[in-house]
Formats: sequence, C-alpha cells, structure tokens
Amino acid sequence: MNPIIEFFQGLAAQVPDLLQPFIIAAAGAVPFIEGEISSIIGVWAGMNPVLAGIAGAIGNFICVTVIVLLGARARRAVVNRQSEKRELAAVGAGGHADPSTDGTLPDGLEPSDITAGDTATEGHLGEGGKPESKGRVKFKKFLTRFGVPGASLLGPLAIPTQITSTILVSAGVKTSWILLWQGIAIMAWTTLTTLIATGSLALLAG
Repeated sequence: MNPIIEFFQGLAAQVPDLLQPFIIAAAGAVPFIEGEISSIIGVWAGMNPVLAGIAGAIGNFICVTVIVLLGARARRAVVNRQSEKRELAAVGAGGHADPSTDGTLPDGLEPSDITAGDTATEGHLGEGGKPESKGRVKFKKFLTRFGVPGASLLGPLAIPTQITSTILVSAGVKTSWILLWQGIAIMAWTTLTTLIATGSLALLAG
C-alpha cells in the first residue's frame, strides 16, 4: 500500500472523532489520493460514510480551486506581457498590429475565452520538448473528443484532478467553467467510491 495512504489511514484511526473530517479533507487535497481514496480511508477508519465523502470532496475541491485561481492569474500575466511586447514591437516598426495576424485577441474576447481544443491537440510534447505522460495524453484526447464536461468527468481515470485543472487553465478555459465541472466530477467520483467502500465493509461485516 502507498505509504501516504497508510499514514492518513493510521492517523484517521487514532485521532478523536471531531478531528477525523479534517484528516480526511487533508488527504483529499493530496494528488493521487483526492476525494475518492480519502473517503475510503474515512469509511474504513469508522467514520460516517456521508461525512467521510463530504470531507474528502471538500479537501479535494479546495486544493483544485487554489490551483485554478493561481494558475489563471499566472496565465493572465503571461498573456498580458506578450500582448504588451507585441504592441511595443508594432509601435517600434511604425505601424499598428493587426489582431488577426499578431496573435492578439479582438475586442470583447478575453484570453480565458479561448477554447480548450485550440491547445489540446498540439502534439504530445510537454514543456522543454519532453514527451508527455500517458495520463496527460489520454486526458487531452478526452478534452478534444468530449469537451470540458466529459474530460472533467473522465479525467480521474487518467490523472489527478489537480493536474487536469492545470491543463484546462493552460488551455484557456474559463475559471468558472473549470471549477463547475471539476466540482461535479469530484462529487461524482467521491460518491461512487464511498458507496463501494461502504458496501464492501458491510459485506465483510456481514
């Protein structure tokens, strides 16, 4: 078993009942544990399944929200910096930049309005020209084929929600749209694994 999972499982079993939800929420914020596995940890630690599921999902969603907001802020800064450089280059050349050719966006269109499909299919090379992981490649295929809703729901089959969120942010998807569907995906998968854990425990106890 993963040592991190063992750590949270042992900790959840040892702390008072009032502290267990906080331990499960903290576990939910960890990539590759997330709400799905943290809820199982809570159920097997003796927590109420509903409480375990809610705590795990909240921890997972808080982590994703922080990543999305920080990532979107960083992306806006980069886009604005590039736009300023193009404007300065155009002024230095004695002309005006054409939005259709210099890569700037038309009036009324923000960087966050760019569709995910524009960047999700640009090959399988990551930063520095290194090959992307199979999980990232699979998620981008989901994104191209099913859009943000489908990719968010299927994403946990490939990579953690923390990573899928960064990919969606870098693709220019609106922050509110990312958080909406990541939240739905977290709730759906956490509910599923909580039900499985509860059923398994009932079978073993019976």
